[in-house]
Amino acid sequence: MATGHTDPQRRERILAATLDQIAEEGVAGVSHRKVAARAAVPLGSMTYHFSGMDDLLREAFTRFADRIVAVFEEHLGRADSPEQAREAVADLVHTLSEGPGRDLILTQELYTLAARRPEYQELTQAWMRRSRRLLERHFDPDTARQLDALIEGLTLHRALDNGAPHGRELTLRAVTRITTAV
Repeated sequence: MATGHTDPQRRERILAATLDQIAEEGVAGVSHRKVAARAAVPLGSMTYHFSGMDDLLREAFTRFADRIVAVFEEHLGRADSPEQAREAVADLVHTLSEGPGRDLILTQELYTLAARRPEYQELTQAWMRRSRRLLERHFDPDTARQLDALIEGLTLHRALDNGAPHGRELTLRAVTRITTAV
């Protein structure tokens, strides 16, 4: 194994391995030993780079949230009109629900952790604020809040409906109802 001096990506590999471990076994299945083995780093690297399991989980989940916010930005950043923004939100729901099942698992693991631990609630609230700010570029704050919840719900329902998830037309109709309601 490489030493830290010749292995500048070690910390990143540890974070990626942590997210992979969570996706595979859940937060309860994460240990320093398992993550170190998955990342192919010495066990001592875990405590060198992270002060403990909470530090590791918080940073890994923060990286995950950053990536999802980037997906929001990618879709919403192209919209120049309310209609384009509605289309972008519909596309976003379908991108997220048709993406890696790993992302759905990581999202639900984070939400479960946040339901039990205030420090993770702060992380999820920061994630929601960032998502809503992107939505507020196109919609008023109340509508952005509703859309954020709609995105979460429709994404989850589409991802878990193995039989026949609803199509983009239904998603767009739901987005349009929320964004044009009086």
